[in-house]
Amino acid sequence: LAYNQLSDEHFDDALIVGELALDGSLRHGNGILAIALFAKEAGYKKLFVPAINAKEAQLVTGLKIYPVESLFQLIDHTKGETLIPPTKTTKIHHYKKDEHYPNDLAYIKGQEFVKRALEIAAAGSHNILLSGPPGSGKTLLAQSLPSILPSLTSNETLEVTKIYSVAGLLPFNQPIIYERPFRSPHHSASGVALVGGGKFPRPGEISLAHRGVLFLDEFPEFPRFVLENLRQPLEDGIVTISRAQGTLTFPARFMLVASQNPCPCGFATDPDKVCLCSPISLARYQKRISGPLLDRIDIQVEVPRIKFEKLNQEEPSESSSVVRKRVEVARARQLHRFSDLPYTTNTEMRSREIKLFCKLPDDAINLLRQAVSTLHLSARSYHRIIKLARTIADLEGSETIILSHVAEALQYRAKIE
Repeated sequence: LAYNQLSDEHFDDALIVGELALDGSLRHGNGILAIALFAKEAGYKKLFVPAINAKEAQLVTGLKIYPVESLFQLIDHTKGETLIPPTKTTKIHHYKKDEHYPNDLAYIKGQEFVKRALEIAAAGSHNILLSGPPGSGKTLLAQSLPSILPSLTSNETLEVTKIYSVAGLLPFNQPIIYERPFRSPHHSASGVALVGGGKFPRPGEISLAHRGVLFLDEFPEFPRFVLENLRQPLEDGIVTISRAQGTLTFPARFMLVASQNPCPCGFATDPDKVCLCSPISLARYQKRISGPLLDRIDIQVEVPRIKFEKLNQEEPSESSSVVRKRVEVARARQLHRFSDLPYTTNTEMRSREIKLFCKLPDDAINLLRQAVSTLHLSARSYHRIIKLARTIADLEGSETIILSHVAEALQYRAKIE
């Protein structure tokens, strides 16, 4: 085009993106969905992309997507010899499949109190910490959480797919991510692996868990300096990475689920086994997780050892599908409540929205006053308890928060203070 060897009439309002191989063919590229969304916002009408990425770009409406196999094909198109037909836009639901989960709450014996906590966490996207002796079912309960989470909305699907596209993790035969992510990095993961970075910054585990679950098993075994990187993203829902080449911001609105033993040997809270840890080793173990990080975890529950009678029980518990329906109803209430705001769940509310949507009766205020004084709650804890109470009210279909909602929310906070 620069040497006037080709006409530019086909490239009016067009954006051309692709990596050229030495033989003239176009290779698969990362971030095509993000580029397509940018092209639409910038006012482009046409987008030329590698043919292998065409399905990904087709998710964006309002653009003519041209799948290009090679540079030669594109030249023939500009000469009018063989025109490339634009592809049709494909709706997101066209690619969605039935969601299948390997774990179901129905087959987890006992732990009704913990299952209730998981339901509340799923309904409001609250962070949760499971603490208990080895073999009590902490990991299995955490892995069952996706089975009670609601399906991704269309906007959330685009958000998640865009991240996986940029990271180069989008499967070739699947142009969208239709299930909520569940990321479970090992405790040897570095800070860069967790929050993102590198010479050319890439999304980390917290961004890959966006709108889904980040499960940190053996929570205290993660290096403390690595865990401290979570503090800002847990509050803001984004992570900003600065490098010499520039600064990038990735979304990181994830639900933190962590599990831990109460002490190095694991039996500090077990009524049947004696803890062998010294007071010094126990204190050192508990200090591996900082107070400010624990303060950002809304729900903390003990997962006790299951008795034989429960293990041998033949009747299944309440299934995940039943619990999921209640969670979906509660999430729908929140979407309606925040229809004019950039929020989707209760945990995202700021102080202004808490005052607007979480009015408390006098008896609930008195209970909170006593809790703040007795448990030495921080301002953050105070607001998180109210947001938790709002979620409990949503699960019960209540427009207002009452005393019992606040009382239940306090149960999940008292342990960490």
